[in-house]
Amino acid sequence: MINDIIHRSLGRANIVAVKEPTGLLAGSNLRPDGATLIPWSSGKCPAWDATTPDTLAASHQPSTSNTIGAAAIHASVLKNQKYITLNPTFIFVAIAMEILGPCNIEGLSFVRELGRRISQVTGDPRETSNLLQRLSVAVQLGNVASFVGSLPTRGYLDQWDASYMKSLGNTLLFHTFKQ
Repeated sequence: MINDIIHRSLGRANIVAVKEPTGLLAGSNLRPDGATLIPWSSGKCPAWDATTPDTLAASHQPSTSNTIGAAAIHASVLKNQKYITLNPTFIFVAIAMEILGPCNIEGLSFVRELGRRISQVTGDPRETSNLLQRLSVAVQLGNVASFVGSLPTRGYLDQWDASYMKSLGNTLLFHTFKQ
């Protein structure tokens, strides 16, 4: 969902982008989540890859218990290492949003700049805030899906649970993607 929101937001800023472009890493089948076809900074086009690390995962707890955003920082470092051989005409942006909220600085800067560029096109100064809220709701929706998926089935409640979650999911999706 985060990738979809970023991709659509670039379109709102009149920036042409493609999802999962091929050929950006020589000799590799790796593909970032997306890339623009229009230069962003220093004559280079951004290619981005989004992830949502689990703040509460056992592997992250030693660092996240002491440092806000540690899981996002770690995920960002791993993404940057993964795409180190990216074509030099692109700049790589890792967007790491932890399930409890913190985001890596590089990703947050990219999102804020994207919001600013949308504001230039639409004339609405709230675009950055709206974009950050859409991303936050997407993370929360993912949290709901993970939580509900971890619950044991109860037989008689399955139909109600499915109906309720479909309703909740549709409501959240509507508000997330409404622009």
